[in-house]
Amino acid sequence: MGVAKYIKNEKDAIEEVIYQSGIKVKPVYTPQDLVDVGFDYETDLGDPGQYPFTRSLHPQGYRSRAWTTRQYTGFGTPAESNKRFKLMISHGQTGLNVAFDLPTQMGYDSDDPKALGEVGRVGMAIDSLRDFETAFEGIPLDRIGSGLTINAVASIMLAMYQAMAEKFGYSRDKISATPQNDILKEMIGRGAWIYPVEDAVRLVGDSIVYSVKELPRCNPVSICGYHIRESGATPSQEIACAFEIARAYMDNVIERGLAAEDFVGRFSFNLNVFGNLWEQIAKFRAARKLWARMLREEYGVRDKKKLFLRGIFGGGGSGLTKEQPENNIMRGAFYALGAALSGAQTTALCSFDEAYTIPTPRAALLSLRTLEILMDEVGLRDTVDPLAGSYFIETLTKQMEEKILEEMKQIQENGGMVHAVATGFIQRKVARQAFEYEKGVQNGEFIKVGVNKYVDDAEEDTDVELHEYNEEGVEQQISSMKELRRSRDNREVTRTLKALGQGTRAGKNVMPLLVDCCKAYVTVGEMAGVFREIFGEWEEPSIF
Repeated sequence: MGVAKYIKNEKDAIEEVIYQSGIKVKPVYTPQDLVDVGFDYETDLGDPGQYPFTRSLHPQGYRSRAWTTRQYTGFGTPAESNKRFKLMISHGQTGLNVAFDLPTQMGYDSDDPKALGEVGRVGMAIDSLRDFETAFEGIPLDRIGSGLTINAVASIMLAMYQAMAEKFGYSRDKISATPQNDILKEMIGRGAWIYPVEDAVRLVGDSIVYSVKELPRCNPVSICGYHIRESGATPSQEIACAFEIARAYMDNVIERGLAAEDFVGRFSFNLNVFGNLWEQIAKFRAARKLWARMLREEYGVRDKKKLFLRGIFGGGGSGLTKEQPENNIMRGAFYALGAALSGAQTTALCSFDEAYTIPTPRAALLSLRTLEILMDEVGLRDTVDPLAGSYFIETLTKQMEEKILEEMKQIQENGGMVHAVATGFIQRKVARQAFEYEKGVQNGEFIKVGVNKYVDDAEEDTDVELHEYNEEGVEQQISSMKELRRSRDNREVTRTLKALGQGTRAGKNVMPLLVDCCKAYVTVGEMAGVFREIFGEWEEPSIF
């Protein structure tokens, strides 16, 4: 899986191994190593399903239930995405993980000049409730949960999901949606932000408070260490940043009068499996322990289930290569193995062709089958936490815990995550590390098979089917928008947009107002435009 530094002698024997988080790996581990790191079974490990949940969230682990499979899906028009959703569900997928195009992510309608060339390119185009009605037609929303990979306009999309489900006859207490809704990680590692930091965090807080009161099965935020890791963070920094981002959202909601116990059980996480297999496993085990401890000791959370580190461990996009792309099939299998051995609740894999294009049906199904083979053939559901008790794994988990705590302390000493993002502190650190890693790949310090080692001299047939941009689909999407604007009740549009603006300025929770807008078929661009007018747009600090 790579991303470890191997120092070898002239005979190619490994003399030293250093993981990205800075942990040096010994050739052999013994019981003495557990003594040296202060390992204690009750406080560091415990039984499966018991605090601090290092081994598993559930006493029987995967024997009681397999992990949820939730492949990232969505492209082009809502109708095209609907077909892909149904294809994946018909082949055994148990949840949706929905991709949106860049105009939607940035709060622009498909006919906006800024959307030119991007409509439906990297996800499905969503302009109004009508598009959601098309995209989710025929999906059993009381049985299939939907992850919505959207951030800056996540509050709009959550409101739209509720409005769509209610129009289809589902009561709001039956639907399960998880908008990504992590704007701080966008500012650190991905770039799809709109509003200034404080205002953006306010919108996250609004959706959390609203979900607690109105959407009992929805998870209003999925905190994404994943993208921070993809942007250059080490595994320990990935978890540290995710937890400090969670702290920022928690503190915002607590200031509104809710106790952590009231809402934190609804938080979920999106974490990355890219990297050295053992470092990833230790990372996830340490993370479950630290999250439970942080909630209990710092926030007074006592309910056992609300101490769970819930979420999706998957992806691995940074591990994929354009060179020798079919190697990515094997990489994905090992990423899935790492997620399963570390107790993932939900898993999704990047498909082998994603270094080139939106996944084809063939590639998406290969990823799904990879997960199912691990479940049903390889034996990953046989016993809970099969690596427990390994001198190496338990020592590494303790060391990873210390590395994560060091990184969290550094963020806190720099004023907390909101301040660290607003000033560019985190972005500078991650960007520098990404640069150093890329240099390491280029000079062979970090091994990448097919890229800097075992490279084929002859140009090979990549056998990757490219996803062509669908200009006809774009025209259909824009035509549909124009027809919508003509046919909807524009008096109701005006009324709901005015109420949204007044409520936003008055500091009200915007979620009920957004639901009203969505039901009136107000467009994403129109709702996002109200926030743009009131909040303005964030200017990223210089990170160089």
